[in-house]
Parts: sequence; C-alpha cells; structure tokens
Amino acid sequence: MGRMKGVSEGLIIGITVGVVIGVLLAVGILLCFRYRRSRAQIRSSSSRRASTVPIRTNGVNACAMLSNSTTGQESPRELDDRASALWIEGPGRKSMISASGIPKYLYKELQKATSNFTTLLGQGAFGPVYKADMSSGEILAVKVLSNNSKQGEKEFHNEVLLLGRLHHRNLVNLVGYCADKGQHMLLYAYMPNGSLASHLYGENSAPLKWDLRVNIALDVARGLEYLHDGAVPPVVHRDIKSPNILLDQSMQARVADFGLSREEMVTRNGANIRGTYGYLDPEYVSTRSFTKKSDVYSYGVLLFELIAGRNPQQGLMEYVELAAINADGKTGWEEIADSRLEGAFDVEELNDMAAVAYRCVSRVSRKRPAMRDVAQALTRVLKHSRSRKHHSKMHPQARTDDESVDLEGSEVQSSFSGLQREESVGSVNDLPDV
Repeated sequence: MGRMKGVSEGLIIGITVGVVIGVLLAVGILLCFRYRRSRAQIRSSSSRRASTVPIRTNGVNACAMLSNSTTGQESPRELDDRASALWIEGPGRKSMISASGIPKYLYKELQKATSNFTTLLGQGAFGPVYKADMSSGEILAVKVLSNNSKQGEKEFHNEVLLLGRLHHRNLVNLVGYCADKGQHMLLYAYMPNGSLASHLYGENSAPLKWDLRVNIALDVARGLEYLHDGAVPPVVHRDIKSPNILLDQSMQARVADFGLSREEMVTRNGANIRGTYGYLDPEYVSTRSFTKKSDVYSYGVLLFELIAGRNPQQGLMEYVELAAINADGKTGWEEIADSRLEGAFDVEELNDMAAVAYRCVSRVSRKRPAMRDVAQALTRVLKHSRSRKHHSKMHPQARTDDESVDLEGSEVQSSFSGLQREESVGSVNDLPDV
C-alpha cells in the first residue's frame, strides 16, 4: 500500500513538473514570436520614415519645385553606391544617415571650387559658409561643420535627413554633401541676393520696396505651410528669423538653415531651449514643447520686422505692443512703418499684413492661425491690392471699400484657392517668377 502511494506521488510530481516546463516553453515561444514581429514593425516604420516625402497635389504650393542648381551628367561628383544609407564617422562611433540619391562630393573637389576655402560668404552656428564655383559651371554654397561648432555633427545629420526629402520652391534645397577626410559639409544652391536681414539692416543696401516685402512675406508663409502640412511627417523649423530667409536671383524668398528643425512628433518636452532670442514663442519657453504654432509666432515677428524694419533685439515687440494700444487690431498700424520707406507703401496692405502678424504673435498658441490660413490671407491681400489698383486706374475719382483680411471669419478655409504666385501678385510685382 505504501509502495503504491509512493508511486502515485512520484507520478503526480512528474506530471506537474512536465506541465510547468511545457508552460514555460510556450511562454518563451510566444515572447520570441512577439519580439520578432515588433522588430519587423520597427524596420518597416524606419523604412517608411526614410522615404522621400510625397509632393502636395493641392493648394497654392502644388507646383513644388526642385532647386535651380540642378546637376547635369557632366557634373563631377561621386554618387553614393550605397543607395540606402550613408555612413559618416563620428567621434568614437559611426552614424548612419538615410540619404538615398543625394549626390556626394569629394573634399578635393570642393577645396578647388572654393579656392582652398577662402571665398567666405558668412559665418553661422554650424560653421563658415563658402561660395563654390564648380567645374560644371554651377555655383553652390558650401556650409562646413566647424570643429568648435556649438551645433555639430548632430545638426549635420539632421539637415541631411530632413532636406534630403524636402523640396519646395520656397526652401533652400540641399543639393549635395561631403563626408571626406574627416570633414562634414552641406551643399546648397547659391542665393546671390543674400539674406533678408542684410537687406533690412545693411548700411550699403537700398531699402526694400513695399511690394517686395509683401511678396517675401507670402513666399516664407508658403515655405512654412509646406513644412507644416506638405511634409510627412510634419516638420517644425524652430529658427525662423530674417538671417535665415535667403533671396535668390529673382528676389524670391527661401527658408534656410534647418539645423534645429525637427519632425513634430518627436519635438516634445526638450530639455534645452533652442532658437533665437526675440523670435522665441513664450509658450515654448514656459512649456519646452515646440509645435507648429511656435513657428507661427516666429513668423509673426518676422512680419512685423518686414513692416517696421526693426530688429527683434532692438525692442521690436515692445514697439508693436505700444502701437497696438492705438490700433483697433486691423487699422492704425501705419505708424510703425519702416521710416526708410518714406511713406511709399499701400496703407490698406500694411494694415492687413499687420493684422495677420498680430494674430500670429498671440501669447496663447491656440489663438494663432495655421500657416495655411496665413498664406491664404496674404494671397487675398495681394489680390485685393491688384483689384484696387486696377479699379483706381479705370476710375481715378472713385473710392473702393474692399473688405479687410479676417483670419477669424468664416471666409478663411483650410484649403487654398489654387492661385499661383503670378496670378496673386499680378501688377504689384514686376519681378520674374522662378
């Protein structure tokens, strides 16, 4: 009897141990299966994020254009055979940049094109920028990562990642890179007319005409609208300011310097405040959360800069707030007009543009308009101006009473009217389009 009891207990223990081992094996197999599936999803997601952004098929900016500095078959450059990735040596590590299709230049080629890096155009946080006369005949701007740069290799990677997939007529497009002999360089189309800041504040620069200022404002709005609504995922620039707005041969404005830019989905709760004093969104400073509406605030400051010809570091916003006391929100802004204009501006246009700018710099981000609405409002400003000027030519003694721009009213729609630059600008801009 005792022997039978011992056998039964041993059998029970054996079965129990077998069941436990079986359960553990099943759990292990399940975990392994889930791990492999999650790895596959991550690889798939990374592949999608590295792909080229689709171009918008609707709206004013539907005709997104590549840089003017296109390259022909004779352009001496080395195309990266590794179509999927570019490896760049970093301090103590290797970093991979997804840069499929971006032309790669050799160091000795750029050394020759810049006369051994003596053709300095300017200096930024990233490093010096040189003018390069390529043997192909094209002219490029070469931005070199300085060894003591405050931005550094991370920003270099960031610009290649972003600009490799962003192409628009109002962005300074990346046309190549160099990662050779320990040097990191970014190559852009050369902008012969320099920065907006140089025209607003340069001692030897003639004052920008009012019509051109309005067109520049619309160009920048369209570039930002593309970043916010045309890029997938959306991109926030984070450093909109007049030195980062460059002017091409036709004085068309292009947004530049994407070293601080981020995809919006990962731009949350940053530890350090990045950007330029005077253009920083107060809500970003307090919450450390940078969103599209933070770009809108910086753009509003830029609009007032165009109107007043005053630098934000020179008390621009205090000047604006004083003027706002006497303005009703939509009129009365002409008192802050740039004195260099000597009164040569359209008062209604100025008031309409200032009203848009004042909405953009609201301290509460949810009260600021989206960039698509800003671009549409400025398009209407130019359309109304064209209509007024045409009407005044036909009826010199008549008075017109055009409606003012209202970003709060129902007339603001989320989609564009489809007007192209030449249709919306018309007679107020005699510069050729690009």
